[in-house]
Amino acid sequence: MSRKRNFTKRELRDALGTFTTGVTIITSCTREGELLGITANSFNSVSLDPPLVLFSLARQAHSLNKFESSDFFAVNVLKSDQRKLSDRFARPGLEKWKGIDYTTGVTKCPLFPGSLATFECYTRFHYDGGDHVIFVGEAFNMQMGSPGGPLLYYQGAYREMTPDPLDTEWA
Repeated sequence: MSRKRNFTKRELRDALGTFTTGVTIITSCTREGELLGITANSFNSVSLDPPLVLFSLARQAHSLNKFESSDFFAVNVLKSDQRKLSDRFARPGLEKWKGIDYTTGVTKCPLFPGSLATFECYTRFHYDGGDHVIFVGEAFNMQMGSPGGPLLYYQGAYREMTPDPLDTEWA
């Protein structure tokens, strides 16, 4: 049963934009060795036991089929000083990886030094999410980076969190 909505698609997008999110880069490596990477603020924890996380990818994304056929993905939680990296991976294109500093984890998925945290995940499920596909992964390797402020996204723009003056780890 379909109900009439009292909002437009744009109004919905604007309202959803009032929820502040962190920014991540989701990476993978195809079986042929092609590196994949997208900026995503659709990252979320699902379960602690087992350790499940999710992200969603638009159905029109160029890399969707490649992510769907990959067995693994990695989540790089970005620091506030990684804005340029986020911008680079927010755009489609094959030149994303040129001149970029990264390591590879157990899964051969790219991991970015300086991230707040990285998670290497085995892809467990894909779900229909309307105009997106929802990927659920089980984290089996995790690294915490050095402390710092997160890169945030709010109302269509990057934001920075104001540090607590008593928090010495932000220095």
